[in-house]
Amino acid sequence: MISSKTEYHDYLNQDKKALGIKSNGLAGKIMSYFSPNHIWKFQKTMRKLEYYTNCKNRGLNKFYVLYLRYKFKNISLKLGFSIPINVFGPGLSIVHYGTIVINRNTKVGSNCRMHACVNIGASGGESGAPQIGDNVYIAPGAKIYGTITIANNIAIGANAVVNKSCEQENVALAGVPAKPIGSVDIKKIIKHI
Repeated sequence: MISSKTEYHDYLNQDKKALGIKSNGLAGKIMSYFSPNHIWKFQKTMRKLEYYTNCKNRGLNKFYVLYLRYKFKNISLKLGFSIPINVFGPGLSIVHYGTIVINRNTKVGSNCRMHACVNIGASGGESGAPQIGDNVYIAPGAKIYGTITIANNIAIGANAVVNKSCEQENVALAGVPAKPIGSVDIKKIIKHI
């Protein structure tokens, strides 16, 4: 969770690196004007909202926070995301836009790479949601739900349904219901770590 301006800039830099965005000066700004990266715009808005909500939500800044919430809601609707703030650690990489639904009680560590049609939530009206470690790859269509814990360095396969905790690190989870199917070198999947 962002708690200072330094952390805010660190989160932005790590997200930018995770998305493979390079700063190319004036040429990069011109290209981003004609061909904007909507996911990067979403993540920048999300991080700014997190920073202002957590650190500067006093006085006149409350009006700016309201504006940021409005802007964040609009871009979320445009991309099909239902992702609350203060859920993801630094280094988030959302690969495609499309339906992604995340419960507000979920916590995900650093360097998460996630595809479209992912659903992470509570189970049966419970308030508890998944707690996911660092360096986790979530393939398209994965469903992760319940009061469960997912360890670090995990790859979750396409359309997997994860409803039980996995404390074992460096494994791939797949199937319905998901179970470990083998070991994985997460650095081959998430390149920026």
